[in-house]
Amino acid sequence: MSIKIILLGTGSSMGVPRADGFFGNCNPKNKKNYRTRCSALIKTSEENILIDTSPDLRQQLLRHKIKKISRVLYSHMHGDQTHGINDLRSFYINSKQQINVYADVHTSKYLKNTFSYIFNSFSKEYPATLKLKKLQKNIFTKNYNKKIKIKSIAVEHGNVKSNCFIIDRKLAYISDVSKIYNRDFKDFKNLNYLVIDCLWYNYHPSHFNLETSLSIIKKFKPKKAILTNLSPVLDYKILKKLLPKNVIPAHDGLTLEL
Repeated sequence: MSIKIILLGTGSSMGVPRADGFFGNCNPKNKKNYRTRCSALIKTSEENILIDTSPDLRQQLLRHKIKKISRVLYSHMHGDQTHGINDLRSFYINSKQQINVYADVHTSKYLKNTFSYIFNSFSKEYPATLKLKKLQKNIFTKNYNKKIKIKSIAVEHGNVKSNCFIIDRKLAYISDVSKIYNRDFKDFKNLNYLVIDCLWYNYHPSHFNLETSLSIIKKFKPKKAILTNLSPVLDYKILKKLLPKNVIPAHDGLTLEL
């Protein structure tokens, strides 16, 4: 059986539509234009590994009937990647076991300061539900006895560092990025899938725009590329017409198999 990567959310920091109902250029009649905030799920025979806890996490997990979260990998400290963390408490209630969450130094500090009640036991009635651990360069899981490596690589995301993840040397998930370091280019070349940040058409200091994303895709030569972190500026149908044959816009629920 293959590993599955589910793109639970594919929208930018305020989602599409925004809370005020703003769709921008997106046609509300197209279901693929309804985008929750970015997160993803790695499903193996052994584990459900979550990448980020978006503010829309509850909705995302219910939609896909996810009954178990084994552990969580955080890309970075921003609210659209972390503020759904409280929804993990449900899985602690079911298992009575703390869930390991992995983050870099800056994200760990932010999580501990912002959500201290989750990591500390204040009473018998309110135990710590998560255990914070250092994000390592290499994370391992199994899929039907085959050892699977998930490699984390730091990239720039405006004035903060973000982490992207390469799964089994076949798929890279880069949801928030403004610069990939040259030293890491070799890890991204000739993959089956490249899931990559593409906020909108114009320049942005913290994200790739369409021109930059397509330039990186051309350089890395994946078999297929998927544009994610899409803002209301980018209508699914219009964007798809502008893309090369091996590139598609992401949509919530898109599932990739390795």
